[in-house]
Amino acid sequence: MSKVVLNASMSLDGFMTGPDVGPEYPMGVGGERLHEWLFDESVEGRPDAEVARELSATVGAVVIGRRTFDVGLEPWGDVPYPVPCFVLTHESREELPMASGTFTFVGGSIPSALELAQAAAANRDVLLMGASVGQQFLDAGLVDEIAIQLVPVLLGAGTRLFDHLGPEPIELERMTTIESPHVTHLRFRVVR
Repeated sequence: MSKVVLNASMSLDGFMTGPDVGPEYPMGVGGERLHEWLFDESVEGRPDAEVARELSATVGAVVIGRRTFDVGLEPWGDVPYPVPCFVLTHESREELPMASGTFTFVGGSIPSALELAQAAAANRDVLLMGASVGQQFLDAGLVDEIAIQLVPVLLGAGTRLFDHLGPEPIELERMTTIESPHVTHLRFRVVR
């Protein structure tokens, strides 16, 4: 059975985007700083490159929200990973084939979207992208692991990853901590 992994780059003050997310600023104003570690070619041979390679090697499907799709499609020019990608939305829409995978638009419940993603992942991980999707899956008790790339910057505003969670604590067990000059990679198992 595949694991469900919430993955995000996040500022030290808890934001995964800067303010004013939209077509002009898909990561919000200043939010692109959160992913510099991923696209910096000088990281080859460093822990950051290994973390990125491992993530790509283990992902079998991606679940994102409609907002992430809307602002991410143009910069990505494809699916975010070369695997099937499921977009949670209230709007009915035909599949959107891309060069590396297909966007499938899923209405209905979080569990039904997860079932589709797990079937497509074929025992590889289902990766969750986006604050709203992450929060909904956490609230539903469907997240197995959380991978955070903690970036040493204070954005001051934007979209927080862990807002809008229910009142019950969610216990985590730290699995790994990997440091680099650009980011600290943290991975936690959700304790059930």
